[in-house]
Amino acid sequence: MADLTIANTVSDLIQGDVREHLPLERIPLQGDVLGLGTTSSLENGELTFLRNASGNSDIWRCLAHNGSLIRLQPGDGSGHFPYVCFTGDVTALRRPVELGPLQQMKHRPIQEVISTAIEQERQRGALEEAPIYGIRLLAHWDELVITVASKLCMGQQRRNQGFSSESDDGSQAEMSLYDMLQHYRLAPLPPEQPDGPIRYLGKSMQWDCCGFFDREPERGRVTVPKAGDHLHLHGCSTDLAYGGHVLHDHPNTRLGSIEQLVLYPLQTIESLCSDLAINQLSYAEGQIHFSVTNAGALDVSDVGVAVVVNDRFSDHRYLQIPWMDAGASESYSLPWPLPPGQHSIAVVADPQELVIEPQSRRQNNRMDLTVTIP
Repeated sequence: MADLTIANTVSDLIQGDVREHLPLERIPLQGDVLGLGTTSSLENGELTFLRNASGNSDIWRCLAHNGSLIRLQPGDGSGHFPYVCFTGDVTALRRPVELGPLQQMKHRPIQEVISTAIEQERQRGALEEAPIYGIRLLAHWDELVITVASKLCMGQQRRNQGFSSESDDGSQAEMSLYDMLQHYRLAPLPPEQPDGPIRYLGKSMQWDCCGFFDREPERGRVTVPKAGDHLHLHGCSTDLAYGGHVLHDHPNTRLGSIEQLVLYPLQTIESLCSDLAINQLSYAEGQIHFSVTNAGALDVSDVGVAVVVNDRFSDHRYLQIPWMDAGASESYSLPWPLPPGQHSIAVVADPQELVIEPQSRRQNNRMDLTVTIP
């Protein structure tokens, strides 16, 4: 298993509606497992991976409407994630940071603090070079602003299409994601104007955070694809009252003190993807027979299949498959009497290319057959 597994990427997420999902049951939670992600549009929320008392890891879902938390369990019906990145048990990669030199950085942006910590530990010879660093952070905040991915996936393509095409560096894409979400504020005292745009949650100021620091954020693997935006951090208050995406660059987010910071050099990265395929196309007794297979590593929702005879798209048939698990295959028989003569039959999975697949894997989305009817 790679040090870090990514199911879709943040770049995928901001480009349009995500139809690929990874189920909770396929994420190993034995030992120290780092991770973060988003839930589907039906559940609405963020995912945070925290250690538990047994030494293993739990996934907590942060709810969009009030910032509260639910611990996810296999089989509870809320475990399909359109974006999630996670490690295996990285106990052997734990590199605790010497906090003394960092204490003078109170109120500095946490991304700057973590960047300094990485360079500090590298210079001490206590941290290996890596493309991405995992992070566990126990911190006390003087003030904290978070968001939760409210309806991040529902209608996303409609909301974000104007942003994704305007800027190559992703700056507008970032705005479309975070500025459009509900903001929540945690502080020792409630605001003087309680009806402001940032909703006050309470004074739970100690947070257990988990995230990733990407040395190449432009690639959009675990962060918004924007130069300089290295850090993606989720967290939960230690009283387990609230959780969400830490808006580390918000002007009202102010770090108080770091109680623990651990870095994990993640050397190997695996990206999971979908791979739809058409198989076993045949024609017999007035019916077109074929199977649709999800040969990829992600479950896929709302899979479209087009059947076209003799290149007459105006007469085509279209099937919609609500859900296909990774590795699943479904067979179909479509009544279609053909007159005598030669005919071409084409069956295409995802003809509109709505499912995210590497271009090299799209060749098997289509299968063609020529038949001669006597």
